[in-house]
Amino acid sequence: MPVTIASLEDTPALTALINSAYRGEASKKGWTTEADIIEGSLRTDEWNIKELMLQPDTIFLKYRNEKSEIEGCVFLQKKEGKLYLGMLSVSPAEQAKGTGKQLMIAAEDYALQLECPAIFMRVISIRYELIAWYERQGYQKTGETEPFPTDNPFGIPKHPLEFLILEKSI
Repeated sequence: MPVTIASLEDTPALTALINSAYRGEASKKGWTTEADIIEGSLRTDEWNIKELMLQPDTIFLKYRNEKSEIEGCVFLQKKEGKLYLGMLSVSPAEQAKGTGKQLMIAAEDYALQLECPAIFMRVISIRYELIAWYERQGYQKTGETEPFPTDNPFGIPKHPLEFLILEKSI
């Protein structure tokens, strides 16, 4: 199976993948880029990824291609009885090939293993194409919003932003 749990040894590859999917010039080759709405070339760094991996009830799933290269990943954390999904990332050159869907299915399987009744996520509210994609995967807007952090060490919004909370019952 190409989707497995990432280890600390995968941190450099995960960091590079996540940054390439969201920020900088490389991200503009894919449709998940935030480069036009957030200044800065980094979405995360190795220290942040390691810190997340070491938190309780947290994993990263990774998707390896036939050459055993990490082509996609997703961050999952059990919170308040539900599963939080974040940093879904697919290499910009490999997007639209079903990798994201496979990671989402693996996340749902993981939620079931943990007996979580739902998966939730935060998505920047002006990411209309991305929100529509998640809705096609069965996620729904909850009506909840959260402010985008103004003290974010990984980029400065080019204009005011907020997160929408999306959720899917499992």
